[in-house]
Parts: sequence; C-alpha cells; structure tokens
Amino acid sequence: MIKVGFVIRPRSAYLHIPFCHRRCFYCDFAVVPLGDKAGRREGPGSNTINSYLKLLHREIDLAPKGSPLSTVYIGGGTPSLLSPEQIGSLLQHLRSHFGFQPDPELTLEVDPASFNEKALIGFLKVGINRLSLGGQSFDDETLEKLGRRHKSHDLLRACELIESQFSAGNIRTWSLDLLQNLPGQEINEWENQLNKAIESSAPHLSIYDLSIEPGTVFQWRLNRGEISLPSEEISIEINNLTNSILKKSGFARYEISNYALPGHTSRHNRVYWSGAGWWAFGQGATSSPWGERLARPRTRASYETWLKSQERDGLHPSMIKEKAIPMSLDDKLIVGLRRREGISFNKLSEIVSWDKINKQDNMNLLKIKLEKWIENDYINFYGDRLFLNDPKGMEVSNKILIDVLLWWESLETDSVCQPTP
Repeated sequence: MIKVGFVIRPRSAYLHIPFCHRRCFYCDFAVVPLGDKAGRREGPGSNTINSYLKLLHREIDLAPKGSPLSTVYIGGGTPSLLSPEQIGSLLQHLRSHFGFQPDPELTLEVDPASFNEKALIGFLKVGINRLSLGGQSFDDETLEKLGRRHKSHDLLRACELIESQFSAGNIRTWSLDLLQNLPGQEINEWENQLNKAIESSAPHLSIYDLSIEPGTVFQWRLNRGEISLPSEEISIEINNLTNSILKKSGFARYEISNYALPGHTSRHNRVYWSGAGWWAFGQGATSSPWGERLARPRTRASYETWLKSQERDGLHPSMIKEKAIPMSLDDKLIVGLRRREGISFNKLSEIVSWDKINKQDNMNLLKIKLEKWIENDYINFYGDRLFLNDPKGMEVSNKILIDVLLWWESLETDSVCQPTP
C-alpha cells in the first residue's frame, strides 16, 4: 500500500465533549449520558464533567507545539452542556498552547434543549464564532422515535436565537443538522422538513443519511422487525429531492453530506476531506496530525488509563511528525472523491512519481474500469480531474469508490507505480 509522503501541517483541532442528556436511538458515538437534569453548574453530572475537563486539559498539554490553529471544532455529545466559562477555558488553553491564526473559525455543537439566550451570548463572548445546531427533525413524532430530548418548538426557538445573533453580526455563520431516510419517512414529509430548514435561514446544512450502527437501539428494533428503512427507490428519490430543493435555494453541495450558501462552507469540515492534518483531544476522539490516524479509547476509565500511559511512556508515534506513518493513498482517494473538487491526477502523479506516459496510461485504465459509471453520467473526467456528478454520483459514491480502489490495487499488483522516495 503506497503511503503519501506529505501532509499539510496541522492547523486544526477537534475537542470531544462526550456528555449528553441521553443516548439517541441511532447513536454509537463515545458519549456519556448524564440524565435530563444535567447541565447546571452544580447539578447532576457536574463533578463528572469537571473531572473529565481536567483530563482534556492534560492531554492538550502533551501535544507538541506547532503551527497556530485556524479552526477549532468542539463536538460531542452535547458540548453546550458545558458553561461558557468552561468552553472559554478550553479555547484559551488551545490558544496558549498552539496560538490562533488571525480570524480563526471556532465552532461549538449545540443541542436545542441544552442552551438558552444567556448561555448562547456567553458562548459568543468567550470566542465561539460558528455554531452547529443538532436539530435532526422539525417533527415531534420523528424526534420521539429518534430518542431526542428536544421538541419541534425547542428547535424553532434555537434557530431564532442563533439567527438573531447571526443577523446582528455576532457570529460568522451557523449550521443546522438534519437526518434523512428515516424509518417510515415519506417524500412529502421530507420535503416539509427541507422547507422548514430553509425557512430557518441557516446558511449551512448538514444532511445525513441514517445509518444503523451495531449496538444501537435502532439495530435492535430493526432485527426484531419493529422498524423498516425506506426502499432503495424511495431513498434515491429522497436524496434527489434534497439536492434539487437546496440547489434551487442557492446551496452548493461541497461534500457528500454538506451544503452551504456562498461563503459559508465549514473550514474545519474541509480539513478532514483535503488530506490536511488535525489534532484531536478527548475520549473517543480521532487525530491525524501527520497522516496516521489515532483513535482514543471510548470509555472514560480507559481514556484516563491511556492518558496516564502517554504521560509516563511518551507520545504515540502518530503525534510526532518524524515517527508517524504517512497517510495511505487509499485514504487519499477516499477523501478526495467525497469532495466536490474530486481527485486531481496531476497531484496523484506527483505523489507516486508517474511520468506523463504513466499518468495517461493509468488514467485510461481507470476510465475503462469506470466505463459504466461514465456512460450513465455518474462520474465525469474534466481535464486531469475525476469527480462525482451531483446528485447521481454522490448518491452511489461507495459503489464507485470500490471500483476506484480496485483500479488502484491492480496498479500496485502490477507495479505500475512506485512511491516517491
């Protein structure tokens, strides 16, 4: 497997806050449910939160100092369970350790049922300038089936609060998350959801397909025949409707699950899909500062044990540029295809030292491998670049990616390409 010998210097950091009120029925993230009453400074779960934050600060201290950060993303879980002071302390710790570039993008995930106007203003005062609102649905019955704590009126109120701060120029931008292709979802119901999302005035929308993960309530119900997912035909129709309505409303699809109005793409999201490196801290978080990915343990106890071992024995090699294993080109192809820009054969040639003849020969082999996708307008070659057509190609991206990886494996087997020394 060829490894990419360079990674853009990490200028982004992800902080994982694992706490939430309850685990949603579709969720397999590394979260710690604290109960519906959690969130008050001295209330249930406050000691657990405070002790975890001490671990998080300790892990930040371990990281090698590098380039100033241009993006920070605080995700979860439900980070808005933390107080503005706690969020501010984390940002200040990152600033003092790494430094911040001018005008950094500082994102906080928020849940409609976990903040009010006072807390929102507090988050902005400590530096947050982008908010990601986990709405999932505007329908009360759907929210209940998903295991969500908030109601439709909570989501509408949260949208109003955030939009008022955005209109006043107090935040740079904000995003709304929705789930599509849910059990029993009908076309007209989903169209109503999209229209409400547009009415919210969110300049960025993340539209995720429901994925049934092992160990979740949804998997248990699916196995018992209690829920059923939309058929492939309905799913494609829902996906096409999403793309059509959002395009008509001025949104551009810059990554498979992300749409934005001009000037409102997530800089942090694009780091993950560009091959750039990023730091990550916290239980269950995955970092990749120099190409090699490192996932932290998913439970609180194992994370603390892991952290102590890092302090005692030294950092994992992935955190040290000279010791990390470079990103595999397989991963480079995967992340490249997810983006609107696709894959550049010129850049690919530089990585694996193809001359002009090898580049053209291998490009022709890929066109043969992807012939059925090209003929049916799922993918396109433009100049030296391969990209998925929107929406057809993006909706079957995994199938196309399999063929791309098979092409790549055939090149490795035939020793057509060699890694850059």
